[in-house]
Amino acid sequence: MVDSSIPDADARRQALNPHGSFIVQAPAGSGKTELLTQRYLMLLARVEAPEEIVAITFTRKAAAEMRYRIIEALASVKESQPPKAEPAKTTWELACAVRRRDEGMGWSLEDHPARLRIQTIDSLCASLTRQMPLLSRFGAQPGITEDAESLYRQAARRTLAEVESGAEWSASVETLLRHLNNNWGKIERLLSAMLARRDQWLRHLASNEQLQRELLEEALQGVIQDGLQQVSRCCPEPVLAEILEFARFAAGKVATTAPASPIQACRDLWKRPGTQAEALPHWLGLSQLLLTNGGEWRRQANKNIGFPAPSAARGQEEKQFLKEQKRAFLDFLARLEGEEALRCALHDLRFLPSASYTATQWQLMEALFQLLPLAVAQLQLAFQERGEVDFTEVAQRAVAALGEAEAPTDLALALDYQIRHLLMDEFQDTSLSQYILLERLTIGWEAGEGRTLLVVGDPMQSIYRFREAEVGLYLQAWRQGIGQLPLTPLTLSVNFRSQQGIVNWVNQSFRQILPAAQEIATGAVPYSQSHAFHPLLAAPAVQVHPFFEKDSLTEAERVVHLIQQTRQATPNSTIAILVRSRGHLAGIVPLLREAGLGFRALEIEPLGSRPVVQDLLALTKALFHLGDRLSWLTVLRAPWCGLTLADLYVLAGEDKQAAIWDRIQEDACIQRLSEEGRERLGRLRQVFAKALEERRRTSPRRQVEGVWLALGGPACVADSIALEEASVYLDLLEGEAVADEILDFRALEESVARLFAPPDREADETLQIMTIHRAKGLEFDTVIVPGLGCPPRHESHQLLLWAERPTAHYSAGNKGALLLAPITGVGGSQDSIYQHIKRLHEEKGEFENGRLLYVAVTRAKHRLHLLGQVELDDTGKKTKMPSKRSLLASLWPAVKEKFEAAALLQRETEIREEGTDLADSPISGFISRLSTQWQCPAPMAGVRVDIGDLPEVAPALDSIEFDWAGETARHIGTVVHRYLQIIAEEGPEHWGLTRIMALAPALRQALRQQGVVADEMENAMERAREVLGQTLENPRGRWILASNHRQARNEYALSGVLNGRIIRAVIDRTFIDEAGVRWIVDYKTGTHEGGDREEFLNREQERYHAQLERYAALMALKAPETEKIRLGLYYPQLSGWREWGWSKKIF
Repeated sequence: MVDSSIPDADARRQALNPHGSFIVQAPAGSGKTELLTQRYLMLLARVEAPEEIVAITFTRKAAAEMRYRIIEALASVKESQPPKAEPAKTTWELACAVRRRDEGMGWSLEDHPARLRIQTIDSLCASLTRQMPLLSRFGAQPGITEDAESLYRQAARRTLAEVESGAEWSASVETLLRHLNNNWGKIERLLSAMLARRDQWLRHLASNEQLQRELLEEALQGVIQDGLQQVSRCCPEPVLAEILEFARFAAGKVATTAPASPIQACRDLWKRPGTQAEALPHWLGLSQLLLTNGGEWRRQANKNIGFPAPSAARGQEEKQFLKEQKRAFLDFLARLEGEEALRCALHDLRFLPSASYTATQWQLMEALFQLLPLAVAQLQLAFQERGEVDFTEVAQRAVAALGEAEAPTDLALALDYQIRHLLMDEFQDTSLSQYILLERLTIGWEAGEGRTLLVVGDPMQSIYRFREAEVGLYLQAWRQGIGQLPLTPLTLSVNFRSQQGIVNWVNQSFRQILPAAQEIATGAVPYSQSHAFHPLLAAPAVQVHPFFEKDSLTEAERVVHLIQQTRQATPNSTIAILVRSRGHLAGIVPLLREAGLGFRALEIEPLGSRPVVQDLLALTKALFHLGDRLSWLTVLRAPWCGLTLADLYVLAGEDKQAAIWDRIQEDACIQRLSEEGRERLGRLRQVFAKALEERRRTSPRRQVEGVWLALGGPACVADSIALEEASVYLDLLEGEAVADEILDFRALEESVARLFAPPDREADETLQIMTIHRAKGLEFDTVIVPGLGCPPRHESHQLLLWAERPTAHYSAGNKGALLLAPITGVGGSQDSIYQHIKRLHEEKGEFENGRLLYVAVTRAKHRLHLLGQVELDDTGKKTKMPSKRSLLASLWPAVKEKFEAAALLQRETEIREEGTDLADSPISGFISRLSTQWQCPAPMAGVRVDIGDLPEVAPALDSIEFDWAGETARHIGTVVHRYLQIIAEEGPEHWGLTRIMALAPALRQALRQQGVVADEMENAMERAREVLGQTLENPRGRWILASNHRQARNEYALSGVLNGRIIRAVIDRTFIDEAGVRWIVDYKTGTHEGGDREEFLNREQERYHAQLERYAALMALKAPETEKIRLGLYYPQLSGWREWGWSKKIF
């Protein structure tokens, strides 16, 4: 049934054995979902009822896809001819068997697809709690919330409030508050974070036996013993004998030169130190003697480590002796250069924990042992009051509903009878509570008795440690099975996704990137080789793009250029930009928008980073907290007011304590503002005065929205996406308000921070932006991974850190020795126990970095681009090591040579160009703000525009059109439009050819940002400068840009309903002239190389006639009082002009 020609055919064939239980490693692109589908169909053709098979996935999307594939397979058997290619042929044959079984048993699956039990693990847990409401302790089924942060905060706040209750735990609350300097807000956040992860630590605190001080300190001593045994194994006797001789010598000398040195502990050390905790000082002394602070073998010896300079000797004989000792020691160190295992083991000793807790630590530990369960109890109360729970609670209650392994509940026994076959997808992302649930579901299952379990996953793609996923559970199941059920390990190896070039590069690189050996405790997963199914393509499969300066703009420009290059070569191919964290897109997204590259970005841009939301948040805080000076300054600087910095200083700079609103009421202060500033502030003062009079008479949402509308907020945004973002914020504000008040601005800010800007629904889906985590399971023709050199944010401290030290019988059910450490107090010294456990977590994180990188690169089908930045050393020829926690640090073994070669090439060929000070560029000083003449538009009533003769209009935004062919021409057009806007805003009387000529550096910078390559830069800059100069030299051009027109607008965004459809447009320039005529002008930056210029302009008028007619119709809807509208096309390079009139009818 399975194609025997592929290398992993035997494993795929074995996975379809309906009598066996298996754990399958399915690397990226290996057809995991197809295998699960085939297994499900194989079992479905043999069971008595479809409900006997349960397939578990982690996401609704995965469950829906699997269900769709099965239903589609069953529908495909109606076709007379079976597929000829695998794996479709095998799937079709299995579906035929199911169809026969379906007809024989009368299931009618086509009419009743709900009988197929394919569900998420959260859905499974919820169904278990519904079946046993008493044992699960739910009673009535609560709702499930995906954002329980407010509930965690409420429980934490109530826990801390117990400090004054006089209860038995009040002293514990007081201990915690004192330890963290009474920082209530910080402690509340720390407690809240602990509650979000309670499924990891609650099982430890539930066992009083484990929390005995003696046992916890035994675990610490066990860690020390492990470290000492490791270093002792790495140090053979001959080597140790020499080390001890040098150590005794050095210890005798440091007594006077460095009395606090750890080397002093080796003074009387004549034999191999022991491996018990009390021997640690001896080994630390040896480590200090041999290694630098950075953990490398020493290359120098001085008095600080017991080797004083010979010049300090009292006599010639002692001088000679010191010289010989130093030379012998350095020779010995040189011989140790290849002893990497010994070096690492000696260095690791420095990170071992102390063998016992201090009195202060233990007092805090006991307080936390009492407070954390109390916080969980407070959370249970909050759940009951709200009638909602989080997913963690559902999973824990589901486990409770099944009972213990020794005493299963009636539900567990019933399920044991009902479920004959379990299939689980993405098993590598299983958390401990989910693993225990799987153990409980398979209690009593044995090999060969008819019930089977198949778990599929890829430990190389385990990247959800922040969601409590524990890859060690997969590794444990691979070795030992699950519960009492043994699992046969199978490995798939064929990659059906990527071309051979990518597969070859991944094979070669990740052998170096991922660890060599498997280790359950640390989550170390070695690389598993893949075989390419698709042939090698001609162009380079993987390209590495090194950068050597901390300049995110340069990297962002390269990303835009790569997209444009790919679009030109393969216009319909799919492209993905994948990043580790959303912050890495800060420089890329604006450039994509400037380049006119539409993209889909789901949960990428934080809502709080969008200008319209920042302005609305400041407006909210200013309206409800008049003393918030920063928010008031933001409101006054926002586009609806747009005060200059000089005017802002008059209001706020002279009296740094006064409320801004009070200053706005002072007429003497207002008189000192500029004339335009007084005019702008007057309108704002009027709007706010009215709003403050009506405060608390309506909801905060209506108040904020009303002020925003009155100030002209919607007129300040560029497009409908910004309006949608504003709507999302206002909806959030409505939910945050309590009794028509905003009680907690911090909570409001945190709620905004958790939301993301809505995606552009009209964007082309062939270009997508997402995090690497979200891209898991997806594939794209071209993948671009920027920001590899950027480290992630540091993880925040936790109230309590924990880890389990594996013992001889370590497993999910048999806990290892527990390591616990409380948070260090304010101003306290670093705690070695806390730091040791933190280092264990960091080691797990480093291993996960390699796996995250693997997920990113294996999304690519045809092309892969990797972009990263490192610093160069002082010579400029060699690269420094990448930031330790960056993805580039993980990738470094595979790309180091490319970076070093690029660094050398840059040094040899670099031609540096004088930089442009952007502060002097007209663009940098340009701010967008409403005209002082702006007024709220009157409601539309009784006006209809006759547009019956207009052609059918597409709903998409009319984009700027450039006539010159190629990407560079479009970039030139974009920059020219921007500068025409600047000239119009400032007035052409302030511009001349001299100033245009001086724009060269700024134009180069703007063109570079657009993506113009170096080879075309000078020509592009000259073309842009020529267009701007010709516009200013031409009387028509100066008239269009003149500053004396009324109601002048540049790049004016309009929208409206025409013929029942929503139309949006951006008008290059519009104004009312002295005669009261409304002009709508469209710049055309193209040229005409042939003859008959007039004929060309006539054709252009015909070409753009309908577009400008639509502009006029929209303007008439916007300003129905306009009596006369004329339309114009302006060609600066041709000195060309075409105009015509437009008329409307009032019905």
